[in-house]
Amino acid sequence: MNHLSNIFEIKTIILDWDGTLHESMFIYKPAFLLAYQYLVDHGYAKPRQWEDAQIKGFLGMNPKEMWASFEPKLPDDVIQVVSPMISKAMAQSIESGQARLYDGALDVILTLKRLGFTLVYLSNSKTYYMQKMDQAFGLSSIFDVMIASEQYEYIPKKDILTQIKNQLPWPWMVVGDRYVDIEAGKHHGALTVACDYGYGSFQELKDADHHIKDIKVLINLFQT
Repeated sequence: MNHLSNIFEIKTIILDWDGTLHESMFIYKPAFLLAYQYLVDHGYAKPRQWEDAQIKGFLGMNPKEMWASFEPKLPDDVIQVVSPMISKAMAQSIESGQARLYDGALDVILTLKRLGFTLVYLSNSKTYYMQKMDQAFGLSSIFDVMIASEQYEYIPKKDILTQIKNQLPWPWMVVGDRYVDIEAGKHHGALTVACDYGYGSFQELKDADHHIKDIKVLINLFQT
């Protein structure tokens, strides 16, 4: 695949979920704080006040990376307790209608679908989470391909795309808010769009081909 510079040739758009289409903090923060309190109560962590910016830093990581970022590293048997605790709390939040998309996000992907793009949902998440989001927002009727990294044993997004690349019409665009999204696009010579409103830092997104500060602007890229 050769690097593509003409946005009007794009056929496949690969979209991250959390921090790109879904404003995850509404359901992730309470679940994370619940699990962290368990760690405090059982002597595995010290009490602390978490800033939103610190919690946001975990979003976009796969679960293995997220737990590995704790120091000292938590024992595996403890992770086996707190990880399902977060999953259960988030699932309950989704089921009760607390998950929120960014303003205009659903209209954007519906418009892209109507325009004929092949749409791919690619999230560094557990499979249950993707399925719950599908149930909440009807995503499988919009996306042509839906992938949670758990289905590929949490290998990097760029490697997941390597395994499925023959299924996706070329040229591609990769849209996301973390380094792993930009890395995935660059690795395959695709156009990359950084969602500066999401959970990634400027530094990790600086090499993207395009930057947007609102998901609704994504449509505008195809109209200029």
